[in-house]
Amino acid sequence: MHPSVLSPNASFYLGPHGEPPLSRTGFIILSIIMAIFTGPAIIFNGTVIIVSLMHKQLRQPLNYALVNMAVADLGTAMTGGVLSVVNNAQGYFSLGRTGCVMEGFAVSLFGITSLCTVALIAVERMFVVCKPLGQIIFQKKHAVGGIALSWLWSLTWNLPPLFGWGRYELEGVGTSCAPDWHNRDPHNVSYILAYFAVCFAVPFAIILASYTKLMWTLHRVSKMACLEGGAVAKGEMKVASMVVLMVVTFLISWMPYASLAMLVVYNPDVEINPLVGTVPVYLAKSSTVYNPIIYIYLNKQFRKYAVPFLLCGRDPLLEDEDETTTTVEISTNKVSPA
Repeated sequence: MHPSVLSPNASFYLGPHGEPPLSRTGFIILSIIMAIFTGPAIIFNGTVIIVSLMHKQLRQPLNYALVNMAVADLGTAMTGGVLSVVNNAQGYFSLGRTGCVMEGFAVSLFGITSLCTVALIAVERMFVVCKPLGQIIFQKKHAVGGIALSWLWSLTWNLPPLFGWGRYELEGVGTSCAPDWHNRDPHNVSYILAYFAVCFAVPFAIILASYTKLMWTLHRVSKMACLEGGAVAKGEMKVASMVVLMVVTFLISWMPYASLAMLVVYNPDVEINPLVGTVPVYLAKSSTVYNPIIYIYLNKQFRKYAVPFLLCGRDPLLEDEDETTTTVEISTNKVSPA
């Protein structure tokens, strides 16, 4: 990662010999890639939010957390995604120092809120399935409290760079901003280490602990379900599978970025090509499109309302089910005795 040049009027990110880190074609390709992810992310997350506001049936504790994640992912797409498309199309970051700080703060705020919400969902599933505190039920007030805590936690740890502890700086090929991972100043390094510990390691530990408990419980319950035909256990397995898939895709998206950041912090002398440094950044931002696709497809409640909303009233999945039912009925009538 090479030093950037930021001024109030221009924000050009140059290599060690004064050359741009990518060719004009390279920047255009990055812009197109980000547009491919950003467009659907805005549409799908917006759909989740709108259909949840339209239908009271979707206002359940788990869905509160899912909507909160959609809000955070939409915020990431509208700030980091859209700006990455525009800045890459230009070939440089054109919003000046103030714009860099604002983008870095906004993307970090939404990103950490999203990660904390994944942890909240993991805890919610553990309480519903495992009942670690007996018959205490995870209710709406718990979901709202967890959502408020996720925003407050993210805000608390993303504000310090605005007041001198740490800073937001250009990253990768210089068309987006984030916490400054590669500054060697001890003041900055202390912030990055604290930031990584409380904003990534702590939520990850909560997710890991919750899902270890959850999967062990479901493993035991699934055996009983096989023996007794337990429909409830099978239903919980489906929901748990959806959330596990969300956690896995989120970690696949963010783990390379977090790992690269820690590598630079612990080994400041490591030479990383700007393009190589950009790949984890864009992979992390692409996470905004995966979650709504997962829970629209796997969550029957969301799918019932979201698919017709996206397709102007049509539901191909429902139509296929109707056609299958009709075919079965016709076949049954044909083989029925006269």
